[in-house]
Amino acid sequence: MEHVPLITGFTIMSLSTLLIYLSGRKKAAIKNHVMMHALVTFIAATAYLAMALGVGNYLSDNGTTIYFARYIDWTVTTPILLAGLVMIAFHEYGPSSQMNGYLTAIIGLDIIMVVTGLLSSLADTFMVKAIWYLWSCMAFLGVLFLLWRPLRKIAITRALTTAGGYYKNITLLTLVWLLYPVVFLVGPEGLHLVSDAASVWSFLVLDVIAKVFYAFYAARVLAKSFQTTTIDSTTV
Repeated sequence: MEHVPLITGFTIMSLSTLLIYLSGRKKAAIKNHVMMHALVTFIAATAYLAMALGVGNYLSDNGTTIYFARYIDWTVTTPILLAGLVMIAFHEYGPSSQMNGYLTAIIGLDIIMVVTGLLSSLADTFMVKAIWYLWSCMAFLGVLFLLWRPLRKIAITRALTTAGGYYKNITLLTLVWLLYPVVFLVGPEGLHLVSDAASVWSFLVLDVIAKVFYAFYAARVLAKSFQTTTIDSTTV
C-alpha cells in the first residue's frame, strides 16, 4: 500500500525537476536559485525511487518501516533550501565570512535535527525515543531562530525589496516545516497513531509543498523582488 505514494512521489519529483529547470533557465537574476531548487527535487526523486524499490528500508522489531533514504534526502535537501534563504538574506552581498558563519550554523543545526530524528525512530524504548525527538526539536528551534531573528534583520538592512521576498519565503517554509515533526510524532516512528501508508502520504504532501510548490513560489517572489531592486537602483 505504501508503494503507491512512493511511486507517486518519484513521478512528481522527477517531472518537477524538469519543469523547474525549464521555467527559470533563461531568467538570469534567479537562475542560481532555480538550479538549487531543481537539484532539490532531483534528490527527492532519487530518494522516493530508492524507497519504492525497497533500498534502505529497515523493518524494526516492532514492525515499523524506517526509510533511510528519506533521512538522507532531508540531510541534503533542507541544507540546500536553507542556503538559498541565507543567500537571499544577504542579497548575495556582504562579507563572505559573515555569510559563511550563518551557513555553517544553520546547516549544522539542520543536520543535527535530521540525524537525531533518525535516532528517535531507531530507538527501542519510549524514553530514549522521546529524548532524541525533543533534542531534534531543539535543533529545529535553533534553525527557526536564525531564520527569523538575525537573518531577517540582515535581510532588512541589505535591501527592503528583497527583505519582503525573504519574509514571504521563510513564512511559507516555516509553516510547512512545522508540520513535519507533527507527522513524525503521530506516525509509526513516533506514537503510531496513524498507519505507515497515511504517514507516507502525509510526508509526500509536505514534500511537494516544501520542494515543488515552494520552488515556483520562491522563483516568482524573487523575480519580482530583484526586478523592483533593479528599478529602484536605476531610478536613484
